[in-house]
Amino acid sequence: MEQRKHWWNGKWGRLARRDVFLRVDADRWHVEQRAGGAEGISRFYEYGSVDEAEETVRALLDGPDTWRELSPRPPGGWTLPNS
Repeated sequence: MEQRKHWWNGKWGRLARRDVFLRVDADRWHVEQRAGGAEGISRFYEYGSVDEAEETVRALLDGPDTWRELSPRPPGGWTLPNS
């Protein structure tokens, strides 16, 4: 499964933090809505098209929070340039 996008509501702490992830696996698109950081509780949604998945993402990001898009980790992780 490849992570395509990640949004964070900009808040720290287990009670306030919210994350939304967009992932793809073959021809299936997955949206994860997580509350409470890495140890939090997640809800998962699965779709047959990117349009359907992005519609859910837009709905999840709607509201008073100031959402920030974070860069997904590239396959194989991050590498540092040679100094």
